[in-house]
Amino acid sequence: MNAKRISLLAMLITIAVVGRIAFTFIPNVQPMTTIIIIASFLVSPLEAMIVAVLSTFLSNLYLGMGPWAIWQALIWTLIGLMSGLLGKVHTKIPIPILIAYAGFCGLFYGFVMSIAMSFVMDVNFWAYYLAGLPFDMSHAISNVVFFAVFYPVFFRVFKIKKYGLK
Repeated sequence: MNAKRISLLAMLITIAVVGRIAFTFIPNVQPMTTIIIIASFLVSPLEAMIVAVLSTFLSNLYLGMGPWAIWQALIWTLIGLMSGLLGKVHTKIPIPILIAYAGFCGLFYGFVMSIAMSFVMDVNFWAYYLAGLPFDMSHAISNVVFFAVFYPVFFRVFKIKKYGLK
């Protein structure tokens, strides 16, 4: 990993952390999931995992750590790996499908987090999940909006061939 790559990862982590903190006043609206998806397209699934774990840890230093922090890091890492499967062919997939995928990742995040937290808090999963569904929907909708805005910008700014990313 060279200095350009480390700088790119540091920039992606910074954008994710600042974006997450900047939107804390709106529940479950944050660009973190979108940044991780785009990071897996820009770099590699392994490096997207680094972005996911470090972004979670650094933003939770400000927002507060708890038993959810490990699950957040694991789920965002899983989203980075899933997105990494699309990473090689994402330019061949129509943008509306990628935008829908970003929305799905918001719902997926909420579903897996509900499973984890229902075990941690020893509550009924369905009650916990259904109570959190409006927040999962806001996460999914924000992912759709952030992805529609960030995807073209990131790929224009980072011009893959110029920076030797792939």
